[in-house]
Amino acid sequence: MVEQDTIKLLRECDAGVKMGISSINDVLDYVSGSRLKNILKSSSAQHERLKTDLQELLGEYRDEGKEPAAMAKSMSWLKTNVKLKMDESDSTVADLITDGCNMGVKSLSRYLNKYQAADEKSKDLAKRIISEEERLGADVRPYL
Repeated sequence: MVEQDTIKLLRECDAGVKMGISSINDVLDYVSGSRLKNILKSSSAQHERLKTDLQELLGEYRDEGKEPAAMAKSMSWLKTNVKLKMDESDSTVADLITDGCNMGVKSLSRYLNKYQAADEKSKDLAKRIISEEERLGADVRPYL
């Protein structure tokens, strides 16, 4: 049970981090303010480090991880592009990032509760990801 829950939690974290990296990269070209751009680049780098940590843990379990669901990725891309075509402002970028962070916190918190038998290293990593999402959401609020 521990190993199954651990792998399932790590897979969901992997998909979430990949979605976060993709979402940040999707909006970077639309950012005009250098401070907001730096916040997003810094968070993207932190997401990459978390992804590396995830890959190490997944490797210990001989698992490849998980890609974000195609439908979720497509819907995110569509929402991002439609909103930014209507208003290419830092406020719109902050709004999109805030929504993504909130969804990430919500879904990973749900998976932490669902896979309670996961090992502590995996739970701690999930909590680090949640913390990064919360921090990014707070950092972009002044741009809303």
